[in-house]
Amino acid sequence: MPLEIARNDVTKMNVDAIVNAANTELKMGGGVCGAIFQAAGINELKKACDEIGRCAVGQAVITDGFNIPAKYIIHTPGPIWKGGSHQEAQLLKKSYEHSLELVEKYNCESVAFPLISTGIYGYPKEQALQIAVSTISTYLLHHDMLVYLVVFDKTSFKLSQKLFTSINEYIDEHFVEEAEVTFSRRNDRFGIESDVILDDLYEKQSELDFSLAHLVEELEESFSQRLLRLIDERGMSDVETYKRANVDRRLFSKIRKATDYTPKKKTAIAFAVALKLNETETNDLLSAAGYTLSRSSKFDVIIEFFIQQGKYDIYEINEALFAFDQPLLGA
Repeated sequence: MPLEIARNDVTKMNVDAIVNAANTELKMGGGVCGAIFQAAGINELKKACDEIGRCAVGQAVITDGFNIPAKYIIHTPGPIWKGGSHQEAQLLKKSYEHSLELVEKYNCESVAFPLISTGIYGYPKEQALQIAVSTISTYLLHHDMLVYLVVFDKTSFKLSQKLFTSINEYIDEHFVEEAEVTFSRRNDRFGIESDVILDDLYEKQSELDFSLAHLVEELEESFSQRLLRLIDERGMSDVETYKRANVDRRLFSKIRKATDYTPKKKTAIAFAVALKLNETETNDLLSAAGYTLSRSSKFDVIIEFFIQQGKYDIYEINEALFAFDQPLLGA
């Protein structure tokens, strides 16, 4: 299952488990930790945590969710930022890994993470984000679950300034506002009588019917057929493809079984990214689903930017799309 980015309150996520950015004593703190204790029920969660005792940095423990929608709360103390020379990155990675292992152990199908250690622990948000995305996406290559990375506000989720500037410049250069096109409803401006036009249409009706029937018979590959052919041509497996596309296994199965299945545009583009198609190949795949990349769509221009740069990391692309308030790739 995919990794999704959500702007929400982690305590309100409708998932099997949420992750608490805890302290080593498993006491109620501020920020995300304090919000989770209050939402779950301070007394109930405090009692459960006291029974466990403590948890080392980079490790993880689990309790019931009590009054929140999630069944479980996974508690993991992330590292305090000390400049980056005290194994902070390795410890933060371990926090995500051990939390994901508990998700798997308790047969959870979905989990929501905050950006661990980025609050009072001071971990730089951009670096913490990269570790979170890298660790989670690597884990998802070998496990099926839906993972949400939850940010409370947009300032918590920042692209590198260099990438943000590059995308902004590309949008400014290539994005074209779609012009409003108006059509006259009067034909007499051309000196053409309406009844003459109708007569011509009736005379050509049989010819049109024949042409349409012929076109229907000569339909090209469906999206499903074209996608499966491209997967084979690239020498990729189905699992590798849908995981790199950030697409759910069940959706991919539906696409494979239904030759006439038409995906959403963001899903079709996700497969183009997974297959590392160039711009022409991407439009060819999209055309099979009735889509194309357009310079009048900011979403499309951002996708075009990454394709032209030869950057096919779907999570990096989704970070950019999120930063520019666009739909995310995958399903």
